[in-house]
Amino acid sequence: MKTLAIGLRHEETLTVTEALTVPAVSQAFVGFADMPPVFATAFLVGFAEWTCVEALRPHLAAGEQTVGVHVDLSHVAATPVRMRVTVAVELIGIDGRRLRFRVECRDEVELIGAGFHDRAIIDALRFRERVSRKQRRDNGGR
Repeated sequence: MKTLAIGLRHEETLTVTEALTVPAVSQAFVGFADMPPVFATAFLVGFAEWTCVEALRPHLAAGEQTVGVHVDLSHVAATPVRMRVTVAVELIGIDGRRLRFRVECRDEVELIGAGFHDRAIIDALRFRERVSRKQRRDNGGR
């Protein structure tokens, strides 16, 4: 984390496939099945998170990871299959272990979304242990 600094920038690009469209979001949410086959908001959010993860990867110590703790993104334009989407992020805030990114999402034609995403730096082992304890408590301590 010593190398993290306000102004860190990173971007990633992907091509929208059928697997990233609204109907593909989840079989658990059947209402999406007959929606237009455009880049899904759920995947836009995931792509923005992943771009932040990749921006941070070289700056984390062994055993550290980040988890998303807040998302505030618009999704203002549809992107069809086979079009490329680029997410650009900039680290604009560091408050202890909490990090704030400005996010901009564009397809080949226009701005499709923008906003902010916050992540927290965690000790991966301790985090997994807490989740495991929570799961055991939910299962009656088994």
